[in-house]
Amino acid sequence: MNISVELTLTPLQDNFEPPIIDFIKKLRASGLTVLENPLSTQVYGEYDKVMDLLQTEIKETFENLDHVVLAMKMVKSDRSDYEPHF
Repeated sequence: MNISVELTLTPLQDNFEPPIIDFIKKLRASGLTVLENPLSTQVYGEYDKVMDLLQTEIKETFENLDHVVLAMKMVKSDRSDYEPHF
């Protein structure tokens, strides 16, 4: 089963960019399809692989930051090739 996950990581600190960049680089290194835009990052792939990656990287990020918010949306299907039809 494939899934699509949208993530928005928000470190609650003045120097917020380095933890976001580190998080995205680790997602990119996974070999899964990762797309980014200014507001969020999307990860696409097989359910177990995506969830294993997210469990590891979210835990590490939370351990390294004192205050952080992570918003996540999941869809049951790989929507990486979505193009608007209008």
